Amino acid sequence: MARTIVVLEGDQTGQELLEEALRVLDPSVTGIEVDFKRYDLSLENRRVTANAVVVESAAAMVEFGLGLKAATITPETKNDVGSPNAILREKVDGTVIVRTGRRIPGITPVAGVNAPISVIRMAVGDAYGAKEWREGEGLEEVAYRTERITRKHCRAVAEYAFLHAKKTGAKVFGGPKYTVSALYEGMLKEEMDMAATRYPEVRYEPQLIDATYALLMNTIGEAMVIPTLNRDGDCLSDLVLQMFGSIAGSESLLISFDESWHPRVVMAEAPHGTAPSLFGKNLANPMAMILAGASLFSYMEGPAPTIARAISESVFESVYDGVRTADLKGHATTTEFTDEIIQRVKKKLAVWAALG
Repeated sequence: MARTIVVLEGDQTGQELLEEALRVLDPSVTGIEVDFKRYDLSLENRRVTANAVVVESAAAMVEFGLGLKAATITPETKNDVGSPNAILREKVDGTVIVRTGRRIPGITPVAGVNAPISVIRMAVGDAYGAKEWREGEGLEEVAYRTERITRKHCRAVAEYAFLHAKKTGAKVFGGPKYTVSALYEGMLKEEMDMAATRYPEVRYEPQLIDATYALLMNTIGEAMVIPTLNRDGDCLSDLVLQMFGSIAGSESLLISFDESWHPRVVMAEAPHGTAPSLFGKNLANPMAMILAGASLFSYMEGPAPTIARAISESVFESVYDGVRTADLKGHATTTEFTDEIIQRVKKKLAVWAALG
């Protein structure tokens, strides 16, 4: 029986890279029967449907459990359709966003960092969707913002951070600025402390968010998991990925959970945007989108997790062997890089099958 992946199409280079990832996930490559249920989330169609297509795609992900999303354009004009991400996160009850910086073979990381760093970011609330207003005029004008987080989401971030650290052998590191914001940011710190008592086997080193940024440059040899509020995680995850050489070096996962903390919906995407300057030039790096697609296979049963490993290994082996796009100081085009991955995946699967 074929497993269904909901495909959320996007804009510009985002859509181009999505198509490259789908080439790798094709059953002719993986041997896994997958039904791709596609929804057009391009800016044009979001405007035509007044975001109804976003709601429909979210309902499909709730039904089928897996989604692969291309980067989309967020219009800057007020009262336009905005970003689809907030709608998707709300409708699938997305709780955390997970991004993991990891060594890219052959690429020199910043500050000698070499162990993986996972940022477990609150997916909703905080500075995003906050009520904003201004009062007064001229130099007396004052801007206000009312932000909101919930105990439920703080617990989810803390719980998953410790679960992920236990699974990967990492330590839980960092945290919010709870000394300045004892009630608001302190709520996440409280949940982190309580999670630490539930997972005594996980090393726990809480830090303020500003100290977390500074200490990242000195903590290079131990795997870390960093739980964060929404805004902090947005900034921190971009920094962490770039420390390893490229923001295109990792997938981004939006996860919602059932009551037992098992993933209920997983939506994978690249952490970068639409890169309009590269649109139509066949130069953008498809690594992140390919890794995003591969990650979905790890949430399937049967032989699919083996396929996920084959794809991920092929990506990093290709980079190690010098098959790289321009952002990694290489000369491969987007399609040439994908062609290389497809060839390597087929070869791996054939060899592994022969070895039993």
